[in-house]
Amino acid sequence: MLESGSRQRKVATREAYGQVLVELGKRYPELVVLDADLSKSTKTAEFAKVFPDRFFNMGIAEQNLMGTAAGLALAGKIPCVSTFAVFATGRAYDQIRNSIAYPALDVKIIASHAGITVGEDGASHQAIEDISLMRSLPNMAVIVPADATETKKAVAAAVAHRGPVYVRLGRPPVPVLFGEDYKFRFGEAVVLREGSDAVIFATGIMVGEALKAAERLAARGSQVAVVNVHTIKPLDVETVVRLARKTGAVVTAEEHTIYGGLGSAVAEVLGEHCPAPLVRVGIRDRFGESGKPDELMKAFGLTADDIIRAVEIVQKRRDCLLGK
Repeated sequence: MLESGSRQRKVATREAYGQVLVELGKRYPELVVLDADLSKSTKTAEFAKVFPDRFFNMGIAEQNLMGTAAGLALAGKIPCVSTFAVFATGRAYDQIRNSIAYPALDVKIIASHAGITVGEDGASHQAIEDISLMRSLPNMAVIVPADATETKKAVAAAVAHRGPVYVRLGRPPVPVLFGEDYKFRFGEAVVLREGSDAVIFATGIMVGEALKAAERLAARGSQVAVVNVHTIKPLDVETVVRLARKTGAVVTAEEHTIYGGLGSAVAEVLGEHCPAPLVRVGIRDRFGESGKPDELMKAFGLTADDIIRAVEIVQKRRDCLLGK
């Protein structure tokens, strides 16, 4: 499942989205694509080249973008709606809530340029709260692919799923982690590495960082499980509970605020089903800032080294509770 030598090859998840859209367009004649004047950046321009009569550039009018998608869904189409994540979830939130999520329409909101790895565009364009906004909406599913391979399979699953889905994509190239034999199952977290000393639940770009952290910890004699939580909602509660019970030490890792995203979702499950020490790796109570993606990942504490520190902290808390 994990691709050999994958750390050397990098592909942006938005690039993979542009490619899979064309494939899906051939499979689903009812598939239409809408964009808010950012098709070159979101890569929906690839679909427009092949299916110009099924592509709609709505201009810089995100509220209208969502409302039109809702109308097309009511007419029997499957709309894939794209723009930057900060505009999709923020500027058009009311339309998503009342026109798409409330009636549970078959609209796929596939937003790019999420998180602080947008880079130099800075805080105004760095969506760090989008998962929280979409996860809180009834009827809305939320998917965050870890790499290009998973993006293609996740978008295909989203199109096949009946009901609204939010898919979160990024701007920069990221390591390809999975081979073509990788199986994506909607709502099922994937255990990428077994371990009994702690567990890291990661999503998106942080899956690669979690794997790096686990490898370094293994060299020190600590066997840490790594789980790819590609579907934030519905969350795979069974896997969270099972590994929390097995390890007694839980870390979450996400390129998103620690409020309302994966860390919050896991904390809710632990609080209701299996209390265990938890440390959340994510963006603290602050906005992003301008900088290169790698610089920002370090500045905001989102590297493999930060995950290692979180694992060490949560293991000490567990041992303290056990009286060790």
